[in-house]
Amino acid sequence: MQIAILSGGTGWHVQDLRRAARALRHEVAVFDFRQLSAGVPSTGDILTDFDAILVRTMPAGSLEQVVFRMDLLHEAVARGQRVVNSPRAVEVCVDKYLTTARLARAGIATPPTAVCQTSDDALKAFAALGGDVVLKPLFGAEGRGMCRLSDAETAWRTFRVLEQTGQVIYLQQFVPHPGWDLRVFVIGGRVVAAMRRIAAQDWRTNVAQGGTAEAVRLRPEDAELALRAADVVGCSIAGVDLLPGTDGEFFVIEVNAVPGWRALATACGVDVACEVVRFLTQEAFA
Repeated sequence: MQIAILSGGTGWHVQDLRRAARALRHEVAVFDFRQLSAGVPSTGDILTDFDAILVRTMPAGSLEQVVFRMDLLHEAVARGQRVVNSPRAVEVCVDKYLTTARLARAGIATPPTAVCQTSDDALKAFAALGGDVVLKPLFGAEGRGMCRLSDAETAWRTFRVLEQTGQVIYLQQFVPHPGWDLRVFVIGGRVVAAMRRIAAQDWRTNVAQGGTAEAVRLRPEDAELALRAADVVGCSIAGVDLLPGTDGEFFVIEVNAVPGWRALATACGVDVACEVVRFLTQEAFA
């Protein structure tokens, strides 16, 4: 099978996927989203020759550039090509508000959240959320751009800067936790691996922010929660983050449609890249 990997470069994950695809006797080519073009009709466009398309990363760009890249994915689906994750799933998961809203509507526990466009509204939300919140970029991953705000004056100054630079203010109530969370890797409706991420003297547990990882065996109810979360946002492949609250209940913090697995594969001893390629190329794919 011929596989196209769409990314923003040729980093570790792309190289791992290349290795896995070749080991499984599939042809693979890597394309930078920023270099793609298209025509109408689409005959001869570079992506039309591939049996399957794997979305690895979506590089930053202008609104027009990102919309065009998503259009390419939607057109590939319309032509009958396999695209993982689907463009709609990518659109949902890249947007923290939309992800949180979908999860909450499905009855999945998420921290109380407020999304504002003005600093006045954000300050009111800050108070309503108990004066202890996590500020996150609406679009972001690996804990980058997150900060905890528990001082009203600092919060106000931060909100003003975000408002003046045209950014959306996304706030979640801080959830006291024991210093760890779970990353659950889901492929095709099954859990292939899970790890506990332990904070490194910080409330953030992301390995990219200095946390450590260890393999964990999930309880059946926790595995089911991760599978439900991935299904609600339409992800065939997902990294689902579960955070324990003070009463033992797990909150779904994030569903990542382009999850990394470098730390996970090492901690769990699972060849995640091979699992991804097998799923992408399986005959029963729908």
